[in-house]
Amino acid sequence: MAGNDLDTFRERWKRELTGKTEESRPVCVSVSSSSSSSQAASGQSAKRKLKNFSKTRSPSKREESGGAADVGGCGGGEAAAEGEEQPDYVSIARSLLDGRTSPLLERLEEERSRRKRQYHNRTGACSAALQREQPQRKVTKEEELVDQLIEDLNEVNDIPFFDIELPYELALKIFQYLDRTELGRCAQVSKAWRVLAEDSVLWFRMCMKEGFHQDAGVSDSPCWKSTLRDCRNSAKTIRSNWKNRVGSISQLQFELGKVLCDVSSCDNFVLAGYTSGDVRLWDTLHWDSAASYLKANGLSANADPRPHVSHVQVNDTVAAAAYADGCVDLWSTETGGVPIHHYQSAGRVQTLALSPDSPALVSASERDIRLDQANDCGYWRTVCQAQLPKAVESVVLVAGRGQQCPLAAVAAGETVYMLDPQEEKPRTLHSVYDHPVTCLDASDSRVAFGVKRTGWAMHDGGNKIHVYSLETSKPVACVGNSLGDFTCINLRDSPPHLLVCGNKDRRVRVFDLRAGSSVASLYAHHLGVTSVQADDWKIVSGGGEGLVCVWEMRMGAKLWEMHNRHPVRHVRFNTGTLVTANIPDDKAPRGACITDDDLTAHRRHRGVICHYDFSEDALSQDSVLPICRSDYIDSHGYNYNIGLAVPYDRLSGSHPSH
Repeated sequence: MAGNDLDTFRERWKRELTGKTEESRPVCVSVSSSSSSSQAASGQSAKRKLKNFSKTRSPSKREESGGAADVGGCGGGEAAAEGEEQPDYVSIARSLLDGRTSPLLERLEEERSRRKRQYHNRTGACSAALQREQPQRKVTKEEELVDQLIEDLNEVNDIPFFDIELPYELALKIFQYLDRTELGRCAQVSKAWRVLAEDSVLWFRMCMKEGFHQDAGVSDSPCWKSTLRDCRNSAKTIRSNWKNRVGSISQLQFELGKVLCDVSSCDNFVLAGYTSGDVRLWDTLHWDSAASYLKANGLSANADPRPHVSHVQVNDTVAAAAYADGCVDLWSTETGGVPIHHYQSAGRVQTLALSPDSPALVSASERDIRLDQANDCGYWRTVCQAQLPKAVESVVLVAGRGQQCPLAAVAAGETVYMLDPQEEKPRTLHSVYDHPVTCLDASDSRVAFGVKRTGWAMHDGGNKIHVYSLETSKPVACVGNSLGDFTCINLRDSPPHLLVCGNKDRRVRVFDLRAGSSVASLYAHHLGVTSVQADDWKIVSGGGEGLVCVWEMRMGAKLWEMHNRHPVRHVRFNTGTLVTANIPDDKAPRGACITDDDLTAHRRHRGVICHYDFSEDALSQDSVLPICRSDYIDSHGYNYNIGLAVPYDRLSGSHPSH
C-alpha cells in the first residue's frame, strides 16, 4: 500500500468503528416509573462502588476479563453490547490476531448469541456507569488492531517456513534435489519460492549435471537458467540434424599428391600423416591457424627419400607422429612449427599412444616399450622403459590420471600388461596360452580387450571380451560369444556401463557390463567392422568396404550412411561434429598415373578425411550437405533420389581453405 492510501484507510476505518460503537451504546432507563427513593439511593451507591472498582483495575485487565467478574456482571454486559454490534471483519481481524488463520462462522454466531443473552440479563445502570471510560480505551484497542491487520496484509506473500524458521541456505539445499519441471512449479507458488527456484547456483549445478559448460564457473553467466535453456534447444537442434543428415561437410585434403597414412582427431584438432613425410594439423574452429603445417625433425627432413609417417596422435595440447625410420616427434598445438620433443627408437615404431587429457606419450618398437611425460615446466623426459617377452601389438594410455603418473595398458601376444612407472616391471593383468588379444581399449577405471579363441577352446562359446578393473586388477565382466574376431573396442567414449565393439562377422554390438548382456546387435559391414564409437543414443561405425553408418541405438535402425572407396580407419565424433578417415591399404600405388615414374598419386588413391558439422543452421541453404543440394540437370554430382542413395565416390565440394 502507498503511504497516502494507508493513512486514508486507517482514518476511514477508525471513524467507521467509532461511529458504530456510539450508535450501539445502550441507554439506561428506570426499571419502573414508581421506583422509590431508596432504590435510587442504592443505585447511586452502586455506581460509586463500580467507579472505585474500575479505577483500581488496569484497562488491560478489564479488557481480558471481558466484564464477566462480580459487581453484578456490568462489564460483561458492555462487552456483549460491543460484540453484538461489531461488523464481521472486526471479528475476523481479532481472530487473526489470536492466531486463527481461518475463523469459523458458526463459532462466531454462538458467541454472539451467548453475549446477547448476557446483555439482556444485566442492569442498564451498570452499563451506563462504564460508558464514560470505554470510548477512549476502545479506540486505543481498535488502533492497535488496524495497524496489526495492515501489517499482516503487507506480509501475506511471505512464506514463514523459508523466510523466518528456515535459513536461506538450508532451503536452497532442499531445492537442489528438484528437477527442472519441479523447480518451475515451485516458482509459481509465491515470490519467496520463486527467488529460491531461480537461484543461479541451482541452475549452474543442473547445467553441469546435464553435461553443458563443464569448465565454466558460477560467475561466468548472468542467468544460468537461460543458459541451460539455450543449451538444451541447441542440443535438440543438433540431434535433429544428426538424424536427418543436415549440416556442412568439408574434405580435409593435402594437395601434395601423397597417400594418407594415419589420422587422429580430438575435439577441434585433426592430425594426418602422409607417405611424403609431411604432417598436417587442422584446427576446425580456426581454419587459418598458423599451426596447420608441422615441420619434421632434422634427421627425417634431410633424408632422401623422406620416410613416410606411420602413426599420428593428437590431444588438446600436443601432437605426435612416428616415422618409418623409428623417429618420434612432438609438437605443441598452440605454436606448431618445430618439434618440442624428439627421440629415436631402435626399430620401426609398431604402435603409438597419447594420453587424451595429459602430456604423456607411449611408443612401442618390437618388444621395447617407452613412456615419456612432460613435467610442470614443460620439459619432456622418459619416465619408464621396459622390454616384454613378445612384440607389442597395441597400447593405450589410461585417461583421467591428471598430474599422477601415467598408466598404460599393453597387449603383446596373449598377455595384457599394466605399465606403471612406480613399479619395477610391467604387471601381468591377463594371460591365457594360445588365446591372442585382438583389440584393446581403456577408460579411467577399466580396461577391455578382445580375446581370440582357437583350437580346442572353440567349444566354450567363441571369442570373448574381458573387462578388468584397474583398481583391483580383477575381472569384472566377460561378454560376447562370437565366432568372428573382435576388431575394435570403444570403452573410453561409451556411456557408463556400456561397451561398443566391432567384429569380423560384420556386426556392431553394444554390451551392458552390469548385466553382461547384449543391448544391440547391428548387421553393418560386409567386410568387417574397422572402427566404432557410441554415445547415449547413436552409434557410428566404419567398415572395410569404406562405408560409414550412423545408427539409432534404441530402435536399432540405420539413420544414414556415406561411402568412400577406401577402408574406414578412423571414426571420431563429439556433440556436433564427426571426423571420418578412409585410409588406403596400398601406400605406393603403381600405374595410377600417366607415367609410372610420376610419384604423384591420383585423388582416388590418396584417401580422404571428411569433417561433418551438424551444428549449422538447418534453415540455411549453405548448411545442407552437397549431396542434398544436387539436382537432376547437373553434369556432375549425384542426380538420383537422395532418400535411397548411397554415394560411391568422393563428396563434391571441399573447404575453401584446402
